[in-house]
Amino acid sequence: MGEGWLRGRLGDPAGAPAAGERAERLASFGSVRVEQIRSGTLAAPVDYEQSEDEWVVLLAGAAVLVVAGEAVELAPGDWVFLPAGLPHRLVETQPGSSWLAVFG
Repeated sequence: MGEGWLRGRLGDPAGAPAAGERAERLASFGSVRVEQIRSGTLAAPVDYEQSEDEWVVLLAGAAVLVVAGEAVELAPGDWVFLPAGLPHRLVETQPGSSWLAVFG
């Protein structure tokens, strides 16, 4: 590869764990981090309150979040922006779900 640039390929959603989630860092530059997250079945809802902004798009599968008391159902192509410090809950993920997340 050339100096200063990167190339890669997203992991196949079929490689998601059967349970829980697996995050893989794809790139970092400045204060920005890009990850692919692959999800299986959740044993229980997962609460988050992150110290950085997050923009996330669902690439494959389905998921349900609760953000500011509102249930948000996500299908492939749907995205959400979650400002730093905003509590949110991941309630459900379809096995084989794949996300692209950008943190900054």
